[in-house]
Amino acid sequence: MARPKNRVETKHQILEAATQLFSRKGFRATTIAEICQLAGTNIASVNYHFGDKDSLYIEAWRTAFRYAHEKYPVDGGVPTDASPEERLRGWIVSMLKRITDPECNDIEIIHMEMTNPTGLLFGPMKEALVPIRKILCGILRDILGENASDEDIQLCQMSVISQCMNPPIIERRFLPRSTDEITFKPPPLDMKLEQIAEHVIRFSLEGLKAIRQQIERRPPPSRKHSG
Repeated sequence: MARPKNRVETKHQILEAATQLFSRKGFRATTIAEICQLAGTNIASVNYHFGDKDSLYIEAWRTAFRYAHEKYPVDGGVPTDASPEERLRGWIVSMLKRITDPECNDIEIIHMEMTNPTGLLFGPMKEALVPIRKILCGILRDILGENASDEDIQLCQMSVISQCMNPPIIERRFLPRSTDEITFKPPPLDMKLEQIAEHVIRFSLEGLKAIRQQIERRPPPSRKHSG
């Protein structure tokens, strides 16, 4: 006779089932009944632990995000006292591993949310992702120098993140082996992640070097004197 599940086990199984289904089907196409069936529980348990489908959706994404964040720390294992170039390397490698790892379901849920938006994840995503972007901004400021403006930092941040989130990289998770029908083909699926990472790192560092040179040639901002 199977041992009855306790409340902690039940909650965990509901979250696990919800994460899988939301990542594959999205919010609207997933039903509570399907989640209960996969989790081996009932609607009363879902209501007890999460209240409603909206709250379960948000908590499922947060759970998936925490898993990915713990598996791939944003610093990539690079010490905080390392050079900014090495810290940028750690950030990029960590992000690419996270994006291309099929076990990190937070990416799939975001993909589904972007395809058919509910608006439910806007706040939770902002809360979770802003600290990650702040770390990147700090690294970029160290590379660009003290004369870099907030606008310089934001534009460079956009460029680095865009390379990591580029469709050909994300599609490594979703596309079948045969891509003959696609006009713009992604990198071969057997291309090593390290090769992609090295390109993104080299491209980013060379671009940042050029931008720093431009910043250093810029005339200092004029100062207004009171009085």
